[in-house]
Amino acid sequence: MRDSIRKADVLIEALPYIQRFRGRVIVVKYGGSAIDNPRAMRGMLEDLIFLGAVGIHPVLVHGGGPMITRTLAAAGRSTAFVDGMRVTDRHTIRVVARELEAVNRRLVAQIRRLKGEAEGLVAQHWVIVAEPHPRAEELGFVGSVRMIQTGRIRQALRRHAIPVISPVGLGEREQRYNLNADDVASHVAAYLKAEKLVLLTNVRGIFQRPGDARSLISTLPIPRAKALIARGVIQSGMIPKVTACMTALRHGVKKTHIIDAAIPHAMLVEIFTNQGIGTEIIR
Repeated sequence: MRDSIRKADVLIEALPYIQRFRGRVIVVKYGGSAIDNPRAMRGMLEDLIFLGAVGIHPVLVHGGGPMITRTLAAAGRSTAFVDGMRVTDRHTIRVVARELEAVNRRLVAQIRRLKGEAEGLVAQHWVIVAEPHPRAEELGFVGSVRMIQTGRIRQALRRHAIPVISPVGLGEREQRYNLNADDVASHVAAYLKAEKLVLLTNVRGIFQRPGDARSLISTLPIPRAKALIARGVIQSGMIPKVTACMTALRHGVKKTHIIDAAIPHAMLVEIFTNQGIGTEIIR
């Protein structure tokens, strides 16, 4: 009986958030090393299906870096990175597109196995219009997002399907470009005027003192985030995530979150409880 009452209390705590976000879009990015964790992936997809069931519109942008690196290594090709960006030659962009399409199909299939509905959106659907990265000479076929064409995304949402978006864009002459998935998610959230952008990663959030779990920053305004980057507190792979959050906020997204994908149902805890579980970045 007590356990049932506790579960009911959890639902009641979530009620005002469900009412507030019903009919709104929440863009979720899932990738990096977290994508290699089957249990975390299942939990994340269950969270997305739950959001849809209560009238919220989730959109999923995925990565797939570990799969790309393994495939290249198996072919005897090394992977070079410049400031966290994969150097992408003609062979590599083919591997990137192929592996990310495979991840996309896997995510869509798993959502359907969990009794949800999903639509995979990959490069040839022209959702992401890309252009060469400013550092294209050294990076090759790495791109920047020029625009997001939202038509197919909105069609899927109207069918109560979860759009699952691969971070490969098309540019002039249908050239494929390898894109940063955090950046893609930020642009998708901005173009859809999303309520939230949630970046699922392999750390709990942003820490005032790296390595000290007690120093987790629950709420981080943009000015303080910039100061922490300048001081080197936020560094390496976390910088593009925080930058993506700040870009989304500047373009009208209400709130952004960085949370640990390995924590069971972390997304629901962050969105639907008073305490939260990661770091929210706000204007």
